Amino acid sequence: MTSPLVLLVEDDAPTRTAVARSLAAHGYVVHEAADAAAAIREWERARPDLVILDLGLPDADGMAVLERVRAEASTPVLVLTARDAERDKVAALDAGADDHVAKPFGMAELHARVRALLRRAAGPAADATGTVELGTLTLDIARHTVRVAGQPVRLTPREFEVLKVLVAHAGRLVTHGRLLRAVWGRAYDEESHYLHVYVSQIRRKLAAADPDGSLTGLIVAEPGVGYRLEPPPEASVAKA
Repeated sequence: MTSPLVLLVEDDAPTRTAVARSLAAHGYVVHEAADAAAAIREWERARPDLVILDLGLPDADGMAVLERVRAEASTPVLVLTARDAERDKVAALDAGADDHVAKPFGMAELHARVRALLRRAAGPAADATGTVELGTLTLDIARHTVRVAGQPVRLTPREFEVLKVLVAHAGRLVTHGRLLRAVWGRAYDEESHYLHVYVSQIRRKLAAADPDGSLTGLIVAEPGVGYRLEPPPEASVAKA
């Protein structure tokens, strides 16, 4: 089981260390960055599940990091702001940040907001634990696990990310470019053949675990445009 990966961008070393240790103690994998340049490099390299972003960075405005993330993916971004920086908070939310925490903050509040954002990243079908049930398919966003009819399906991290993006937009077309940017980054914007290979592998693995063929046609290709996940007619939302 793979734990959610959090990119923590904070230039104040004591704060960064305290937050990273607290997140790690709660089961998250944490990558740290002390400035905007390092944050963008780590974003491109690791493709985290969530970004915690301090807006006051030494080499650039944290908004530059937010804009870079938003240009490529819908990854949740939690911004850290000074308590009196109302204008910065509003600007960050307008630019695509998902939530904010004012400094100084308590760890309990931070963890609650992180959990909420990871649940929301699963899309509107997610239950209170961040789990989505689509017919016999169960996707646990926080734990990075997939089950079909209760049996585990082993997806690679990239395969899981492709499926997660499609599930988060269930019923809607996701273009090749949007999928590629969300999973691989901007440099792969035109590499649509990647998606053909990964979607084929996802389909094969789900089909092998599908006892009654109910997931046949789950991922529909729109040739030359993208993919759409079509929930089975009997799909239901898991309840907490």
